[in-house]
Amino acid sequence: MTQLAIDVRDLRKQFKVQNNRTGLGGAIRDLFKREYREVAAVKDITFQIPHGEICGYIGENGAGKSTTIKMLTGILVPTSGMLRVNGYVPHKEREKFVKEIGVVFGQRSQLWWDIGVIESFQLLRKVYRVPEADFRKRLDELVERLQLGELLNRPVRKLSLGQRMRCELVASLLHNPSILFLDEPTIGLDIIVKTEIREFLKEMNREHGTTILLTTHDLQDIEALCSRVIMLDDGRIIYDGGLEELKTRWSKGREIKFQFGSAISLDRLRDMTEGLGVTWTMDNDVEAGMWLPHAVNVSDALARVVGSSADIRDIKINETNTDEIVREIYQSGSAETKAATAAALEAPADTEEKESTRP
Repeated sequence: MTQLAIDVRDLRKQFKVQNNRTGLGGAIRDLFKREYREVAAVKDITFQIPHGEICGYIGENGAGKSTTIKMLTGILVPTSGMLRVNGYVPHKEREKFVKEIGVVFGQRSQLWWDIGVIESFQLLRKVYRVPEADFRKRLDELVERLQLGELLNRPVRKLSLGQRMRCELVASLLHNPSILFLDEPTIGLDIIVKTEIREFLKEMNREHGTTILLTTHDLQDIEALCSRVIMLDDGRIIYDGGLEELKTRWSKGREIKFQFGSAISLDRLRDMTEGLGVTWTMDNDVEAGMWLPHAVNVSDALARVVGSSADIRDIKINETNTDEIVREIYQSGSAETKAATAAALEAPADTEEKESTRP
C-alpha cells in the first residue's frame, strides 16, 4: 500500500467555453464560426492526504471542488499536473482503481431508480466483482449500522432523501474501499439524519481506517468530522491546515456574556479585570459582554468576575463559529492575508457601544 492515499501536485483543469456573441448577427455568426476561450477551473493545486485522515475540502460554488473530485475519481482527465490515488492514476487505470474507492455525489444517485434497493446492491456487487460471501458479510454490517432492514425491498424512487442517502453510503462501501469521496453528502437532510451519517462516518474511519475526502457547504459537517481543512477559492488553495489552527488564527476572540441580579456599572466591570486586556460592552444595566483576545485565558478572566462580590445570575461563552471565519476568509481572498492582519484586531479600544455518479 502506498504511503499517501491521495497525492496531488500542480494539478490543473481547463475547459474550452464558447463565447456567445450578442444580437441576431452574432447568433448567425456563431452558427458558422464559433469562438472559444479557455477557462481554468482548478489552478495548479498541490496537496497530500495520508491514509486514515478525514479531510474537509471546502469552497464557494464555482471554486473548483467538484472538478477536483471528478479528477480524483477518474471522471475527468487533468489538463496538467500529477495525480495519484492509492498509487493509481485515476483516468488511466480506472478498472483497477474503482475497486479502491467509494464515491457519493449528494445530487446524483448510483442506485437504479425503479428497482428495489437490494437489487441495486446486487448489481453493484457484480460491477465491483465482490465475492458473494464477502458481500453478504459487508452488507449485513452496513444495513445494521444504518438501520436499512425495512428499506431493502423498496424501489429507490419511494425512499425519502434521508433514506436514499443512507442507501447511497452503503452502495459506496459494499466493496470495502480504502478511500471514500463524499461530495455534498448531507445536502437537504434534516439535522437528525445528518447526525446519524456523521456518526457512521466517524465509526468507519475509526474502525476500518477509511480515508475520507469531504466536500460540503455545511460547515457543521466539517466541525463534526474533520481535523484538517483544505479551502479552495477561484481554483486555488487559500488554506490547508488544521481546523483548530484555522479557528485560532482567524477568530477575533471569544465573548463571555454576563447577566447580573442588579444594576452594575461599566467602570466597576473594568476595575474587576484591570490589566487583563479584555474589553467590556454593556447591553443594559444588568447585562454585559466581556471580549477576550486569544492571548487571555478564559479561566483567569472568569475568576476575576466570579471572585468579585457581583451578583451573577447567568454566564454564556460565545466563540466565533466556523461559518463566520470561512466567510471572512473568502471576503479577504487569502487565509494568509487575513492572518497577517489578525493581530491588529486583538486589542480594540474600550467602548460602551456593542460592535458588532455510477461507476
